[in-house]
Amino acid sequence: MTSTNPTRIPVGGADAPPAGPRPARRSSARAAQTRRKWYEIIGLTTPAIVVYVMFVLVPMGFAVYYSLYRWRGVGPPTDFVGYDNYVLAFQDPVFLDALRNNVIIVVGSLVIQGPIALAVALLLNRRFRGRAAFRLLVFVPYVLAEVTVGIMWKLLLTGDGTVDALLRQLGLGSFVQAWLADLDVVIWTMLFVLTWKYVGFAIILLLAGLSNVPPELTEAAAIDGASWWQTQRHVMLPLLGPTFRIWMFLSMIGSLQAFEVIWVTSVPAVRSLGASATMATYMVDNGFFARLWGYGNAVAVILFVISFIAALLFQRFLLRRDIEGAVTGRRN
Repeated sequence: MTSTNPTRIPVGGADAPPAGPRPARRSSARAAQTRRKWYEIIGLTTPAIVVYVMFVLVPMGFAVYYSLYRWRGVGPPTDFVGYDNYVLAFQDPVFLDALRNNVIIVVGSLVIQGPIALAVALLLNRRFRGRAAFRLLVFVPYVLAEVTVGIMWKLLLTGDGTVDALLRQLGLGSFVQAWLADLDVVIWTMLFVLTWKYVGFAIILLLAGLSNVPPELTEAAAIDGASWWQTQRHVMLPLLGPTFRIWMFLSMIGSLQAFEVIWVTSVPAVRSLGASATMATYMVDNGFFARLWGYGNAVAVILFVISFIAALLFQRFLLRRDIEGAVTGRRN
C-alpha cells in the first residue's frame, strides 16, 4: 500500500517568499503619486497666480504707495503726505455726496430690482405662448454695452427730448422734469437707468435657479391641494433663496463700483457738484482729469476697502449658510 504525502505549504524559513520589499514598493508608489499630484496642482495654478499677482496685487500695492504722496503723474513721487489724501477725501462734500449716491444705488437696486425680477421670473417660469420671445426681450438691455445704454438714455432724457414729448402727449406734462440737470432728481434718474439695464440679469439668474427645482416637489404640492401661489410661496421661494442671495451679493458689489452708465448718462457740470457722482466717477474726475494721481489713488483704495468690507460682511452673515452647505466633510 503506497501512501502519498500532501504538499506542504512553507510557512517560514528559507522556503517562504520574501515579504519585506512589498510595503516599501507601495510607499514609494504612493509617494510618487503624491508628487505627481503636487506637480499637477503647481503647473495648473501657477499661471493663474502669476496673473493675479501681476494684475491685482501689484496694482493694489502701487495704488496704496502713490496714495501716500501728492503726485501729479510726472516723475517719481517725492512729496510724501501720509494719510492727508484720505483725510481730504472725507472732508470733501462732493466725495461724501458720491458715497451717499452709492448707498442709494445699492439699496435702490436691491429694493426695486429684487421684487421686479422675482415677479417676472415666477411669471416666465410658467408655460405660455411667446415665453421665449419675452425672455429674450427682458434680457436684451443687459447685453447692450454700457456706453450704448448711457448715450441712448441721455438722448431720451435730455430737455424736450423723447421722454418729455411722450409725457406731454399723454397729458402728463406736469411730470416733466430736468431729468439730468435737477440736482434733486438726477440720482433717481440714474437709478432708473441702472434698473432698466441690470434687472434682466437678475431675472435670468432667478430663472436659472427656478429651473433647478425638481418638478416632483411642485407636483407633490399640487396633489396635496396647494394653489399656485401657495406652491410658489412655500416651495419655490425657499429653494430660490441661495440664488437670490448670490444675486444680492453681485448687485451690491456692482452698485458700489457703478461707473460706465453714470459717466456717460450724467452731465459733467452736475456730476462735479456731486448730485450724480459715484465714488468711481469721482475717482476718475479728480485722479485722471484733474491729474491729482495721488489723491485719485487714495479714493481708489477707499472704494476697494469699502467694497471688500461689504463683501466680507455679506458672506459672513448672509452667504455663510450657503457656503457651509456646499462644503461637506466626513468626521470620524
